[in-house]
Amino acid sequence: MDMTGERRIPASRDVVWQALNDPEILKASIPGCESMEKLGENELKATAAVKIGPIAARFTGKVNLLDLDPPHSYRIEGEGQGGVAGFAKGGAVVRLAQEGADTLLTYEVKAQVGGKIAQLGARLIDATAKQMSDAFFNNFSNAVQAMAPEAGAAPAPVAQAQLSICDLIPSEIAGLPLTAWIGIVIYLPILIMLLKAYL
Repeated sequence: MDMTGERRIPASRDVVWQALNDPEILKASIPGCESMEKLGENELKATAAVKIGPIAARFTGKVNLLDLDPPHSYRIEGEGQGGVAGFAKGGAVVRLAQEGADTLLTYEVKAQVGGKIAQLGARLIDATAKQMSDAFFNNFSNAVQAMAPEAGAAPAPVAQAQLSICDLIPSEIAGLPLTAWIGIVIYLPILIMLLKAYL
């Protein structure tokens, strides 16, 4: 299976590159990803629950980042095992190009699946891969935008102190806290009525 695509992300290339190398952001962006940990400087281990047609499986595998050229490009190679469901392996080349304030991310993916998953047919596998790819880049783009506030955005206005009627009320009256006086005002008439009823 081969797949190519591109996505414009409203953030600088440096920010996008940083996000592409952040295990937490990758974990949050990959659909079904349950865990993502860094084993070495350029090696990651991941577990993801994937559903393709009637087959649901949990894949565990390792991903290596190769040919790093920060912040321009890198190559990903990995393989995952899904038990009786089969396996998936492949790689991708990811490139980043600065275009104004945005970054154009392009990717070329080559993947191979085997086992029960391979029996589902290329059309279903391709459709699922495209759906997962779109979901990943939507999640990733949102995460990157959260990392990089819009350039030129006006700073949040500083809240001005406003004087309310509550600020004019003293916290103590005749040595007693205000809450005590409120209690006296509310409960004293009730107490007097009860005393009159019994006297």
